[in-house]
Amino acid sequence: MKKDENKKTEDNCIDSLDELVHEEKEQLDMEAKQLVEKVDTESRVRDYHGPWKNIITILSVLWVVFQLYYTTIGTIEAITFRAIHAAILLVFCFLLYPAATKENRKRSKPSIFDFILICLTLFVFTYFVLNYNRIALTGGFVSDFENIIGLIAIILAFFAAKRATGGLVWLSAIFLAYNFIGRMVPGTLGHGGFSLPRIIGHMFWGSQGIFGSGIGVSATYIFVFIVFGAFLNLSGFSRLANNISLAMVGRSAGGPAKVSVVVSGLMGMINGSAVANVATTGIITIPMMKDTGYKAEFAGAVEAAASTGGQFLPPVMGAVAFLMAEFTGESYSVVAMAAAVPAVLYYFGMLMAVHFEAKKLGLKGIDKENIPDALKVLKNDGHLIAPLISLLGFMGMGYTPLFACVVSIFVTIGASYLRKHTRMGLKTIIKACEDGVRGVISVGVSCVIIGLIVGTVSLTGLGLKFGYIMLRVVGPGELLKAGIMVAIMSIILGMGVPGIAAYVIVTAVAVPVMIQVGSLPIPAHLFCLMYASLSNITPPVAMSVYVASGIAKSDFTKTGILACMVGLSGFLLPFFFLLNPILLLGVAPEGTEILQIAIAIVGAAAGIIFLSAGTQGWYLRKSGYFERIIFIAVGLLMIHPSSGTDIVGVAMAGLITLYQLYMNKNDKKIIFQGEEK
Repeated sequence: MKKDENKKTEDNCIDSLDELVHEEKEQLDMEAKQLVEKVDTESRVRDYHGPWKNIITILSVLWVVFQLYYTTIGTIEAITFRAIHAAILLVFCFLLYPAATKENRKRSKPSIFDFILICLTLFVFTYFVLNYNRIALTGGFVSDFENIIGLIAIILAFFAAKRATGGLVWLSAIFLAYNFIGRMVPGTLGHGGFSLPRIIGHMFWGSQGIFGSGIGVSATYIFVFIVFGAFLNLSGFSRLANNISLAMVGRSAGGPAKVSVVVSGLMGMINGSAVANVATTGIITIPMMKDTGYKAEFAGAVEAAASTGGQFLPPVMGAVAFLMAEFTGESYSVVAMAAAVPAVLYYFGMLMAVHFEAKKLGLKGIDKENIPDALKVLKNDGHLIAPLISLLGFMGMGYTPLFACVVSIFVTIGASYLRKHTRMGLKTIIKACEDGVRGVISVGVSCVIIGLIVGTVSLTGLGLKFGYIMLRVVGPGELLKAGIMVAIMSIILGMGVPGIAAYVIVTAVAVPVMIQVGSLPIPAHLFCLMYASLSNITPPVAMSVYVASGIAKSDFTKTGILACMVGLSGFLLPFFFLLNPILLLGVAPEGTEILQIAIAIVGAAAGIIFLSAGTQGWYLRKSGYFERIIFIAVGLLMIHPSSGTDIVGVAMAGLITLYQLYMNKNDKKIIFQGEEK
């Protein structure tokens, strides 16, 4: 009887503890959501109830079906497809995103103003679809009424961007204003100015403005891959990624932080949003790191930096790989191979940083009983890797990335039925469609409004003017100077802007100049992508850091500085592969032998270790400032792909290693003698 009572008491305690943990997680989840909403417009969506909730669900499913059909087996004119996609984006934006930040989002129906905007959107874009071919055949001649149609469309794009993209709307407004006020700008950047009909004709009725390459990529690659990510997530892939990461690195020193690096990288690669990734994975990984013994600032920094790197981590790269392939004219496989080494080295650098920090703090890994068995994990959830294998397999067989991705969505559903606990029923499939659509809107509307920026660059010749100014400062072959200027511009333009959008903006202006100075196309594009992505952790804006520091309850400035230190390799590697693309697989200079590439990669990896030792102040023992400077110098020498710098770096590394071994030996001797006395 007493045993039963004790057992009952024990069960009640366990239930109470589970309930407490669940409540704490819910509280963290709510706090993370509030933090994201402050800095990320993508998360400020309305939560309808009643009939409109069902209407939006049905519309989401229909849109997914429409997109998947016409990106694979259906046939439709490209400009028509882009116009329909843009119209649906704007309609969903006006339905789901509030006009005011403080609006009560628990709604039963859209407002009257939303209905007016939706009706205008449907009218304007339907008119475009029905009349574009006629206008194109007349050489682009449009009537006054059609100019009004175009003006309304541009205004609607700004209304949508204000709701869904935040600061990007102001940047677009500045670029659009430049078309009018260019005549007042002195010097090289000035131009003769353009009339309103000329601007409307270029931005709306042409193919280089709103309906340019940005919306083209949104209608194809971005949409399909974001929906694919939603299906993967709801199939249980995130659980698989987390458990595999725990099994791989959980028991080593600083295991929780290493798990955070691996999981955040894998999930960030799929969803392409650094801020959303911090909010979803950070509520689990950040408290786990703090409980292990890491300081709050460091825990937040690791999560922010790891989530950011997913945007340039192959094979998916948050759909940017396919965008880059479109811009460069290269195949997807070439782009993914080129990005592989820098991305892996970036994450390797973070793993080493958290390892050295753990050693410095004397932290251990997660207890063995809390580590999942890798074989059991693969047995239970290993089938969920099938969609990724399918994606890479179909592309390897020569199918287009779009076709491979659509097939992989169906493979995800099919694979989920191999185990009872992962089966995706009809409700889950509908939820995946809805999540995918919600994930598309912010990026898609960004691509619509970016059309005005890219259109301004092409109409005014701003790209050529900027290139001329840069070439006056930077001579042919001076890639280092050009890289510094572009890096600064990428970080500034990328602040508060989704990674894909930032990349498109920077590419339009900077890449042609970098190529003219002497860079190859892929290194130039990858350089811009990495720096545009890293703006997420670069103060003073650093949206990823803001969310991570909020979850960690840490100081924002300190967390931002630490995030830059943890991700330091990401800021340095682009300069090295810009100057010598030997680190980019498939892009190395002609005549480069495989052995040379292997030596360069091994040297860079060794350099990353010493760079991390320098930033964290630990190698074989705690390091002083002078030792840290030497470590950083060794790291830079070894990352640089040159046999001369490698030899000097190895020599210095050997000396500093011997010195620390000697000091460790002396310390042990002193301790031993002290104990004897």
